[in-house]
Amino acid sequence: MSDKKITSPQDELEDESFMSAADLRTYMQKMQKVRASESGQGMSHADQAREELIKQLMEPMNLTPARVQEITRSLKSKLKVAAERGDTELMVMRFPNALCTDKGRAMNNSEPDWPNTLLGRPRQAYEIWRDNLQSLGFRLSAMVIDWPHGLPGDIGFFLSWGEKKS
Repeated sequence: MSDKKITSPQDELEDESFMSAADLRTYMQKMQKVRASESGQGMSHADQAREELIKQLMEPMNLTPARVQEITRSLKSKLKVAAERGDTELMVMRFPNALCTDKGRAMNNSEPDWPNTLLGRPRQAYEIWRDNLQSLGFRLSAMVIDWPHGLPGDIGFFLSWGEKKS
């Protein structure tokens, strides 16, 4: 019998470098609890949780070469799991549109300079892709992934590696 530890995709996802899975679960639980308990009232608790998340993601990480290597190693294992499922794309980051100087407008309109609107850790994630993954053939796309009250909400970063669609 092998001593090699078997990991599930869930184990892989818990090694998030920009926001831990526990942080994201806590944020989601706060949002769900507030939505369930507050009807018609302001969403002060949800707004507070969102502001805490924005503040956390606004603070850049100390990206030492070792930290970048750790992030790319974690990402490679997530990509491997996705590829084993037959996927050709993986959402690698989700963040509030407040981490874009224009709330995601340039990104939503596919303007070529949309990366210049990024702040904090999303900016760092973009730079990691640009400096380490783009040359390996990975494509990065960014899009608004939810539309609360018809307005742009959270942004998702997606890495893709399949054949480019024409």
